[in-house]
Amino acid sequence: MLNWESIFATRSSRMRASEIRELLKLLDRPDIISFAGGIPDPALFPDQEFKAAYADIFNSSAVNSALQYSVSEGYKPLREWLVKQMAALNIPCELENVFIVSGSQQGLDYLGKLFLSPDDTALVTWPTYLGALQAFNAYEPTYDQLTPNGNRTPDSYRAQASAAGGKVKFAYLSADFANPTGETVDQAGREKVLALAEELDIAVIEDAAYQSLRYDGNPIAPILATEIAKNGHINDTRTIYCGSFSKTLAPGLRVGFIVANAAVIRKLVLMKQAADLHSSTINQIAIAHVAERGFDAQVAKIKSVYSHRRNVMLAALEKYMPAGTSWTKPEGGMFIWVTLPKGIDGAKLLAKSLETAKVAFVPGKAFFADGSGENTFRVSFSCANDQMIEEGISRLGALIESEIGG
Repeated sequence: MLNWESIFATRSSRMRASEIRELLKLLDRPDIISFAGGIPDPALFPDQEFKAAYADIFNSSAVNSALQYSVSEGYKPLREWLVKQMAALNIPCELENVFIVSGSQQGLDYLGKLFLSPDDTALVTWPTYLGALQAFNAYEPTYDQLTPNGNRTPDSYRAQASAAGGKVKFAYLSADFANPTGETVDQAGREKVLALAEELDIAVIEDAAYQSLRYDGNPIAPILATEIAKNGHINDTRTIYCGSFSKTLAPGLRVGFIVANAAVIRKLVLMKQAADLHSSTINQIAIAHVAERGFDAQVAKIKSVYSHRRNVMLAALEKYMPAGTSWTKPEGGMFIWVTLPKGIDGAKLLAKSLETAKVAFVPGKAFFADGSGENTFRVSFSCANDQMIEEGISRLGALIESEIGG
């Protein structure tokens, strides 16, 4: 019998099942109140708009091209629409700067493949998006902590990367309403990240998956916009902007995009050609159809619902969480990050919660590249109604109180 483990590439040993993907299975259990999956509420999907879009495609001569192979860069009208959207964010760009991927997760995988050799260093926040760690892990990097408003010197990063056997290659962060914390990096922090990247001569990967979902507070310019304002042209920048339609239109269609220096886009196109040739043409056409006819209205609908649910969850946390517990107060996105009193392990708390309180959340340790964060967890309000939030947070608060007392 073949010992498969003996012939797998060494990189495969760093691939782990996503705790979040596993927890999503709990959504099918009617007895569980789930705050685990950071997924859009399907009741808010523009299903009728997509029904009309696909009908238009199949009732026109465009159906043949929609079902055919296509260019690796992506559907041109969709990329043209994105050029306009980027301009509204003070990111002037051309078609050569826009690339369509099969969900932004594929984009992160490509970027890991593009930049990371074994033992190179990726700078990530503590905590950071679990999907990014999974994407980068396959390319066998080491990690160092990125602190946007910290005071570490570039030389300290260089020294640590050298000791690990490689070089620093990029800084990855979600600047707006980050997954998992819901926090936003202020303008000063964004400028410090750019300054650090310039000193180290590395790329900046700006994960903007939640950028459209601001509920209050003043918008902050994307890192790429800040860099263009300084350098004058997108082709003179080091920031790579990763966006997605998954949180605004429909995650199941798997359409994301990257906006960056044309030199980076050209390399990514080559990777696309080697991987899956191109993203689904018919899905790109449908996304373009729906986006052109009502993207702003769709985003406004989502924001109205999610901002209310965020407010309900923040009020419930204030009402039910025991002393010694703290949480973030996000201005947008889908997540709230809870810090437990020292000594309470989030993973062990989840096991007890599923058994007794019947509430699911994501333990925080999974989001830390160094394996810390045991006394933290993430909750999402996007798919929970008022009653679920009130009841679920009440049960969690009682469970945490009992753990403190125990």
